[in-house]
Amino acid sequence: MVGLGGKEGTMEKKMMVKKQLNNNHQNTPRFASHSTLLLFSAAVFAILTTTAAAQPFDYADALTKSLLYFESQRSGRLPYNQRVTWRDNSGLTDGLEQGVDLVGGYYDAGDHVKFGLPMAFTVTMLSWGIIEFHDEIAIAGELEHALEAIKWGTDYFIKAHTSPNVLWAEVGDGDTDHYCWQRPEDMTTSRQAYKIDQSNPGSDLAGETAAAMAAASIVFKKTNPHYSLLLLHHAQELFEFGDKYRGKYDGSVAVVKNYYASVSGYMDELLWAALWLYEATDKEEYLKYVVNNADAFGGIGWAITEFSWDVKYAGVQIMASKLLEKEKHKQHAHILKQYRSKAEYYLCSCLNKNNDTTTNIDRTPGGLLYIRQWNNMQYVTTAAFLLTIYSEFLQDSNQNLHCRAGTVDHEEILSFAKSQVDYVLGSNPMNMSYLVGYGSKYPTKVHHRGASIVSYRENKGFIGCTQGYDHWYNRAEVNPNVLVGAVVGGPDSEDNFWDQRDNYMQTEACTYNTAPLVGVLAKLLQLEENHELELFASY
Repeated sequence: MVGLGGKEGTMEKKMMVKKQLNNNHQNTPRFASHSTLLLFSAAVFAILTTTAAAQPFDYADALTKSLLYFESQRSGRLPYNQRVTWRDNSGLTDGLEQGVDLVGGYYDAGDHVKFGLPMAFTVTMLSWGIIEFHDEIAIAGELEHALEAIKWGTDYFIKAHTSPNVLWAEVGDGDTDHYCWQRPEDMTTSRQAYKIDQSNPGSDLAGETAAAMAAASIVFKKTNPHYSLLLLHHAQELFEFGDKYRGKYDGSVAVVKNYYASVSGYMDELLWAALWLYEATDKEEYLKYVVNNADAFGGIGWAITEFSWDVKYAGVQIMASKLLEKEKHKQHAHILKQYRSKAEYYLCSCLNKNNDTTTNIDRTPGGLLYIRQWNNMQYVTTAAFLLTIYSEFLQDSNQNLHCRAGTVDHEEILSFAKSQVDYVLGSNPMNMSYLVGYGSKYPTKVHHRGASIVSYRENKGFIGCTQGYDHWYNRAEVNPNVLVGAVVGGPDSEDNFWDQRDNYMQTEACTYNTAPLVGVLAKLLQLEENHELELFASY
């Protein structure tokens, strides 16, 4: 985790500026001359105008909306404080056929299958965002919503982990689900549940779920210690299960192969889980696992140019490399330095700073990182997150990033991360915000069943499986419900985007697209507010 020194310094400076402003206000004569007040007002207006011109993005609004999206994706019985009012209860019999309670959790995208692997990664990223940017999210007034978003996922994982060596991996299946276009409240598709166990292992799924619960246990440690310990208990059991009974989960749950196949295998998830358990417990056994398996599991062998629900190596390498700064880890310096070398390869690839252009990540003409055609935005938001936390780490430790094509300081890294976020928010050739509901122009025909059909709360008349296709999917009109806060798949390699419901490569949104943005938006908002305060103070 990032050291707090830099953050506390920033917060202290912010409070000093506020105090100075208050003092200035108190020391002003009550009957100051009218002309003085006019001059001051003009100066303030000039500062605000300059700031607005330099920064057209409302990160506070984007942050609020990004967290709202997770409420649209909720499965189960919705709570009294549900803010997305076009949604209602759904999936209330999930797990019933198997004799388990699997009600709750998240739908991953525009359909109604509950896929365990991307759901767990979503929760890990939300938790990591709070761990790194807790104060920034709290100051923005969004901490409670962020905690609720995490807990909606972890409550489900607790249910799904029915015994030490059993984890329910999926509810519903993509094949039957895709035959229907229905609201989640009307679902008639199969809700069969699938599990991993000793005979049908899934180390990748067990590992990612363990990582999610371990990271969340850190988040809830102070505010809900009992819940934190419960999460940690599940995380430790899941890691032990995944490590002892090794295998890819898509070999045990065949129905997932066409949707969330584990291409990278399970070794990255086991390293990932061990690192998060080390962060949560400070137990040397978990760190030794990461060190001892570094080579055999590819942690120091794979130089990766993407970070996603499937491929965790870059996240592992960045977490491991940050441990180098602590004196107690010096005994593992040889291995941790190799982790760091691979972490920096990823970062330099993002920054276009590797000498060999084939090892740099491609960019669109408009400057967006481009990995692949299908849902490219997921790789953009995860890259922005890793770049942002590494920038802060370098700032706190007074270091630079050394790439083959030159040295990069923390400000340049953060500036590039910001450029990616700003592209998402509308600074792009299409002038399109790819965060739905944000700005004046955003996708209005998102590939999403619930958003594209009249709200159940408005019209409770049943909409059948094919009726949804006939009456709603093929409509030329915009969606009746706005999927606020969703990050869609995004533009192609030439910055082109077609806002069509059937263009699912570009217009479908996923929970793991938005999750990494939460912490980054809070960080950018804090920087912007500090900049404004410094402008006032300098006046």
